[in-house]
Amino acid sequence: MGEEKKSGGCMGWFIVLIVVAAIALALGFTLRNKFHHNDDDNAPVPGPPGPVQQKYGDALKIALQFFDIQKSGKLVNNEISWRGDSGLDDGKEANLDLSKGMYDAGDHMKFGFPMAYTATVLSWAILEYGDQMNKANQLDSAKDSLKWITDFLINAHPEPNVLYIQVGDPDIDHSCWDRPEGMTEKRPLIQINASTPGTEVAAETAAAMASASLVFKSSDSTYSNSLLKHAKELFTFADKHRGSYSENIPQVQKYYNSTGYGDELLWAASWLYHATKDQTYLDYVIGSNGETYANWGSPTWFSWDDKRPGTQVLLSRVSFFDSKAATDASLKKYKKTAEAVMCGLLPKSPTATSSRTRSGLIWISDWNALQHPVASAFLAVVYSDYMLTSQTKKIQCDSASFSAKDLRKFALSQANYVLGDNPMKMSYLVGYGEKYSQFVHHRGASIPADATTGCKGWQWLESDQPNPNVAMGALVGGPFLNESFVDSRNNSMQTEPSTYNSAAIVGLLSGLVTTSSVATSFT
Repeated sequence: MGEEKKSGGCMGWFIVLIVVAAIALALGFTLRNKFHHNDDDNAPVPGPPGPVQQKYGDALKIALQFFDIQKSGKLVNNEISWRGDSGLDDGKEANLDLSKGMYDAGDHMKFGFPMAYTATVLSWAILEYGDQMNKANQLDSAKDSLKWITDFLINAHPEPNVLYIQVGDPDIDHSCWDRPEGMTEKRPLIQINASTPGTEVAAETAAAMASASLVFKSSDSTYSNSLLKHAKELFTFADKHRGSYSENIPQVQKYYNSTGYGDELLWAASWLYHATKDQTYLDYVIGSNGETYANWGSPTWFSWDDKRPGTQVLLSRVSFFDSKAATDASLKKYKKTAEAVMCGLLPKSPTATSSRTRSGLIWISDWNALQHPVASAFLAVVYSDYMLTSQTKKIQCDSASFSAKDLRKFALSQANYVLGDNPMKMSYLVGYGEKYSQFVHHRGASIPADATTGCKGWQWLESDQPNPNVAMGALVGGPFLNESFVDSRNNSMQTEPSTYNSAAIVGLLSGLVTTSSVATSFT
C-alpha cells in the first residue's frame, strides 16, 4: 500500500512536469513566432531596427552603387574606377549649371520626368526606412544620391514658371556609342513654361522637391526650405498652367510619353501635405480633383507614368495614423483603393491579378519587365508596415482576409526572384550573387576606361566579350513572360537598367533589410 502511494505521488509530479513543459514549449513557440524574423514567412514586430538580414543588406549596398555610376557632373569622392567627370557644360546655353543629375539608363540622356520620379521614390524609401538603411550603413549613400538629383532639379527651375526638363537630344545621343566622359555631341535643352506647359513633369518635380525637403529637414534646414519653396512654386505652376508635356512637346513621346497629368497633381499635392501639413493640399486631393483623377476603386500599376497607386498608399498613411483625418469619406476611398491594389498583388486573393509568370513574378510588359513587380513589392512592404504599426490585423479581399505578414511574404517573393530565386537561377541585380548579366546595355560599362572612341565606338556594342566594367547595382530589364532571359548587349529590352528601377529596388530592399516599425509622421 505504501509503495503504491509513493508510486502514485511520483506519477502526479511527473504529470505536472509534463504539463509545465508543454506550457513552456507553447509559450516558446508563441514568442518565437512573435519575435523571430524568417525571410520567407513571419512578419516583423514593430519596434527599433532588428538584426540586419545579410542577404538584403548586401543587395542594398550593391543597388545603391548604380546611382554613383549614373552621376553626371564633377564627381566627388568617386569610388567607381571607370567613371569620371562628364556633362560639365550641360546647361551653359541657358547660363545654368545643369551638370549634375543622373543619366537615365544605358545612354547619356537626362530626362527630367523619370529623374524626378526617381528622386521621389528614393525620398519615400528614406522617409519610411531611413532607420533601417542606417542600421545597414547605407543611409548616407542614399541621401547623397538623392541630393545629387535635387541639386540638379533646383538649378533646372530658375523661375517660378520655367523648368528645364531635358538635357540632350535622344536622336543625337542614341546615334553614338561612347563613354560619358568623352561626349562631344550637342546637348540641347528643353524647357516647359507658361506658354508651353508640362503639368506632369512640373508636378512630379514638385513631389520630388517636397519629399526631399522632409529627408533633409533635420540635417540641413536651409536646403530643406529651399526645396520646399521650389516644390510650392512648381505645384502652382503645374496646376495653374495645365497641359501635357507629351502633347506640347511631341518629340518626347518616343521615350517617356505621358498618359495624363492628373495623377501627378494628386501625387504632388499629397507630398506637399506631408511636407507642410497645410490643409489646402489635403483638400486638393479629397475634393473635386480626387473625384476627377483618383480613379477610386480601380487598381493600376505604380510606375514613372502612373502615380495613382503610390498616391493611394501614401494617403492611406494619413488614414492609418491621423485619427482626425481618417473619417474623411474621400480618404477612405483612397485607402480602399490601396487595399484593392494590395489584394491584386496577393497570389491567393480572390482578386489576384493573373499578370504574373508561372513562378509568381508580377509581369506586365516585355520592355523593362522588372519595373512593375519591384515597384509593386515596394508598395506592399510599405503597406504591410502601416498595418503593423497601426496594429491593423487584416485587409479584406472579397471573401478572404489577409495579414501584414501575407503582404510581406509577397514582397519577399518578388525580391527573392530578382536576387536569383527564378528559373534562370540568375540575379537580375548586377554584382549580386554568382550569376548576373555580363552584357548590360550600358555604354560606360561596355567601353574600357582608356579607350578613345569618339562618337562611333560601335565595336564595343557589338563585341562578343563581356563588359569590361561591371555596372554594379544595375537592375536590368528582366525576363520575358516565359521567364527566359537573353544576355545580349543589343537586347536593350532585357539588359538595359534605369535609375527609376534602382529607386524602387532600393526602397524594397530597405523595407526588408531588417525589422522595424515605420514612423507615424514624417516630421
